[in-house]
Amino acid sequence: MDVMGDMATLFETGRFVQPSGPERAGDEAGEAADEAAEEVRRRFAAGAGAGDVEAMSVLGSMLLRRGDLDGAEPHLRAATAAGDRAAANNLGVLLHQRGYADEAAGWWRIAAVAGSAAAAHALGRHFRERGDEPAAEYWLRQAAEQGHALGAYALADLLEHRGDAAAGRWMRAAAERGHREAAYRLARALDRRAPRPGDDDRSAADEAEQWYRQAAARGHRRAALHLGTILERRGELKEAGRWYLTSAKDGETRAACALGFLLRDAGDSESAAVWWLRAAQQGDGNAANALGALHAERGEPQTAERWYRAAMDAGDENGAYNLGLLCAEQGRTARAEQWYRRAAYAGHREASNALAILLLQNGDRSGAEPWFSKAAEAGSVDAAFNLGILHAGRGEEEPALRWYEMAAAAGHTEAALQVGMARLRDGDERDAERYLRCAAGGGSAEAAYRLATLLDARRPPEPAHELGETAHEKTECEEWYERAAGQGHRRAQVRVGMLAAARGDMAEAARWYRAAAEAGSRNGAFNLGLLLAREGSEPEAAAWWTRAADAGHGRAALRLALVYARRGELAEGKRWADRAVTLGPPEVAKRAARLRDALREELSA
Repeated sequence: MDVMGDMATLFETGRFVQPSGPERAGDEAGEAADEAAEEVRRRFAAGAGAGDVEAMSVLGSMLLRRGDLDGAEPHLRAATAAGDRAAANNLGVLLHQRGYADEAAGWWRIAAVAGSAAAAHALGRHFRERGDEPAAEYWLRQAAEQGHALGAYALADLLEHRGDAAAGRWMRAAAERGHREAAYRLARALDRRAPRPGDDDRSAADEAEQWYRQAAARGHRRAALHLGTILERRGELKEAGRWYLTSAKDGETRAACALGFLLRDAGDSESAAVWWLRAAQQGDGNAANALGALHAERGEPQTAERWYRAAMDAGDENGAYNLGLLCAEQGRTARAEQWYRRAAYAGHREASNALAILLLQNGDRSGAEPWFSKAAEAGSVDAAFNLGILHAGRGEEEPALRWYEMAAAAGHTEAALQVGMARLRDGDERDAERYLRCAAGGGSAEAAYRLATLLDARRPPEPAHELGETAHEKTECEEWYERAAGQGHRRAQVRVGMLAAARGDMAEAARWYRAAAEAGSRNGAFNLGLLLAREGSEPEAAAWWTRAADAGHGRAALRLALVYARRGELAEGKRWADRAVTLGPPEVAKRAARLRDALREELSA
């Protein structure tokens, strides 16, 4: 009979799961028919002779659940008078619904004293609503200790509110008895204690995931959202999407937004837009921003602006920042500055950085610096790097280096390069190497080249092979040269070409020299000319030397002077010799001067 009391309490708290959808129509009709038949049987039993107490109690509960308070009350009162504790509990529920809270509490007390856990739970809630926490704790504990899930959860909530350490034990007890909100809250508590990625102890995180699963399986939409987030971080995108979908369909806007991003990353921007629209219409600023960005990418700035404004209305200052970006792209710098300022004053660090850049571009260096500082202090890596550039431009090396170091510590590639270069200038090769490795690993071609030159300078002479031939194995510095060369670094390309030539691989050397020369490297053009001249292609070599000499390469000018002198074109040879004297370096200028004098004498003879 206590089951009926529990059902009535569930009815009171709105925890009945209502079936829905056409696939349930047949089941619902069958259940309705069964319930009607049961009601007829109970009415007959309750009215026969002196009346069946159990039948009266069950019939009263059925009518109460249906909302027929007038029909339920006489049956419940009759069963209660006969000593049925479930009927006393349900009578309390009925009176509470009618607004007679004190009378309801009286009947709950009778049922609770008789051993009804459901009545003890209801009585505990009654006292808590009235601020009598000691009485509430007493009755909730009675319910919890009898295995009542709702009672255990309510007791845990009360103890947690007071900061009592015993709250966790009762929350776990409620979760283990199937209370979904308890499972969710237990998972949240474990999640907060969970180690960060990379830590060895994952027990709390694993247990949190299991409780999220239990709560989500019982229809808890926020648990489904958190479970989806865990799975997405782990790369299990398909299952994450299923839980996001479950949560979103139950009305969780954050899940709808997250599902949109998952679909967008999978290449389905149309479906993503559907879920973002659903979330944005329910007030999710992040989804509104995502819709704005989507329309901006499609070349629909007016629609994008509308959604960015909707994001602001939802309290998301990313909307103001995005509006600033939109206006800046359209050349509306004054308007962009206004939006950046709005977001920056709200604490948006990237907006502060963007505002500072805009002010700097407009020549307002003094106005830009405070915004760079505000953004950097809030954690903007780009702003810290920009402050370094600002101080370096004023010759303030120490503060510049300090900001570069801050940005480098957060993984900024170019900042790491600047710190590495500063360490090289100071002669601290060990520290320089550490920063250059970070920058090179982050994709900086200049850092890869500088690291290679640093390692190259330490490289011992190559050992001789047993037969007298040089044994060559690719060293680390060569690998860094090649990485920089592959990223288009011209000096690295020349150096890789030189290394290939030293190995006797002239085709590889020519390939790298040509790549550097075509990108504007005068050394690459000169070295390519040397290779071509050795192969007998002097006219093509002269063309590359001409390009190098025009770019200021003295040796290339001297080579051209010699080529034209051999051809008998003395005036042209003298002209290039004059150019070589001017360009240098000293040893080249000296040789070019002798050649020029000889050509001058030949011309005047």
